[in-house]
Amino acid sequence: MNRGLLIVLSGPSGVGKGTVCANLRQMMPELVYSVSATTREPRQGEVNGVNYFFKTREQFQDMIANDALLEWAEYVGNFYGTPRDFVERTLASGKDIILEIEVQGALKVKQKFSEGVFIFLMPPSLDELKQRITGRGTEAADVIDHRMNVAVEEMNLLRHYDYAVVNDEIDAACQRIQSIITAEHCRADRRLALTEQMPAASEKA
Repeated sequence: MNRGLLIVLSGPSGVGKGTVCANLRQMMPELVYSVSATTREPRQGEVNGVNYFFKTREQFQDMIANDALLEWAEYVGNFYGTPRDFVERTLASGKDIILEIEVQGALKVKQKFSEGVFIFLMPPSLDELKQRITGRGTEAADVIDHRMNVAVEEMNLLRHYDYAVVNDEIDAACQRIQSIITAEHCRADRRLALTEQMPAASEKA
């Protein structure tokens, strides 16, 4: 069985990671979404193992101590992280799994899982990114300025990624990512194990 791919999709806040990921999963229903672990309380309608793996603080700290997370962070008093076991079991079953994550988290994943496929989602321009963030109408001007400064810093980390995809139009961006996944499955080094398992002509005879 071919081993699945871990696709890590990240980029600046406001670039449209969530929307692209959701559309991509509609295009590729076989693509598994990486479920995060968290210590926050479940919201109404959320299901354990579907939306999140809900953990106590003690359970989460045990996961940190046992290196059971590919990455983790604390945000607004709660912990969030990517369970290594869920990712490994999915890949071993031959299924591809996508992890939608912010830039710093993606770089942490790469330290522990360098064989992943790391895709940086870019805005068409910084002006367009600012318009998208401003268009939300939920943040003050100083917060928007801070987000833009962070976005510039994150764009400078592009060299750590395998691919860059411009999110100028959602369907087009998803098609580019789908093409990347197809190409990655066709890489020669991923096929070596299969050719090594093929019997020689003399063995067939």
